[in-house]
Amino acid sequence: MAGPVIQAGNLGKRYRLGQHEPYRTLRDAITKAVGGAFRALHPTSSRANHGARVPASAGYVWALKNVSFEVGEGEVVGVVGPNGAGKTTLLKVLSRITEPTEGWARIRGRVGSLLEVGTGFHPELTGAENIYLYGALLGMRKLEIDLKFDEIVAFSEIEKFIDTPVKRYSSGMYLRLAFAVAAHLETEVLLVDEVLAVGDIRFQRKCLGKMEDVAEAGRTVLFVSHNMAAIEQLCSRAMLISEGSLKKVGGVDSVIEFYLSSVDARFGAPAGVLATSPDGSVELLSLTPTDREGRPVQVVQCGRDLSLSVLLRAAMRLPGVSVTIGVNTMFGTRVALLHSAIAGQTFPLAPGTHAVVCRIPHLPLAPGSYILDLQMFSQDESLMWIPQAQRLMVESGDFYDTGKTPNPKWAGFFYLDQEWHVSTISR
Repeated sequence: MAGPVIQAGNLGKRYRLGQHEPYRTLRDAITKAVGGAFRALHPTSSRANHGARVPASAGYVWALKNVSFEVGEGEVVGVVGPNGAGKTTLLKVLSRITEPTEGWARIRGRVGSLLEVGTGFHPELTGAENIYLYGALLGMRKLEIDLKFDEIVAFSEIEKFIDTPVKRYSSGMYLRLAFAVAAHLETEVLLVDEVLAVGDIRFQRKCLGKMEDVAEAGRTVLFVSHNMAAIEQLCSRAMLISEGSLKKVGGVDSVIEFYLSSVDARFGAPAGVLATSPDGSVELLSLTPTDREGRPVQVVQCGRDLSLSVLLRAAMRLPGVSVTIGVNTMFGTRVALLHSAIAGQTFPLAPGTHAVVCRIPHLPLAPGSYILDLQMFSQDESLMWIPQAQRLMVESGDFYDTGKTPNPKWAGFFYLDQEWHVSTISR
């Protein structure tokens, strides 16, 4: 393997709470570059302003702190961590969208980044024009873009709208074109944030397949995702970032196991307000697995009755409320969906505290660890969505009441009720 393509040393990024970073014009950038060259020639001229560290203050927060790592040529490295950990900030610093407060970062080669839907696009330009704009920003020559243009458009599946200004695109169309451009232009390094969750399932699979092709072509990829299955499928190494710090770097399995163990720890936190709807109409107080007697449990046996109790507080009258609970593996694969509206149950909520309970008789889940997501609706309008709201451990149990249990390695996700019989066809 050649030398490192991506390097970072003691990288730190600090933001002031309650304020936005100002946008800089081209004139600002040129002025700053000239000023930097002047300070390099006359280092004492600005020592008073630039040499001292900014004092710590309660009005600031470190999005990144003391982050150091290397990524070799052709490596595909996954970046995992909870929301707000600093993963996107890291990619923005590496992409030079924002400057670090301290430390340094270097990337060898041309960089393509897909950090948000439509990053680098101009809303007034057409899809075709934005392909050339984004390619030019990445340092591509027009001839290079010409050669890839048809392939990009075909992948995005928006040929009919390629000459339409992108401000009229839906978020899904934006995503398709943005990913197609970033993945097809010949950059040596590709930085990808959690954008694949926006598209439909078929397009997500298509994007993952394209990223596999990118990795096999020897390009260097830094891939941020909450989808542990995608990280495991695509990446050779992984990094865990939490609270702005690099907690662990190593093999994918060891990093994911370390991360999931830290996720497990937070489920033991005391009860409180887990989430509040954006309009303040409802608060989620808890999502609690309970046994047949209504006692909270963290572990349940396969084949036993299980209830999931959603405790919430309504600040106003809410009509037509429904609740969905997604059951996922620890790697993010959805295995089941509990949906009160589909099951024929919606209900009005008066102001006050309520318990919404979903009972699952004879739990069919195979042994394993599962993550529960929760979403609430009022008259089909989403009130809140809480990923990773709770964890559920399922132990092996006598599901068939025979004293025998399947080998967990071959059991799949579910135990199914079954009846067997034999009939004689001939003698």
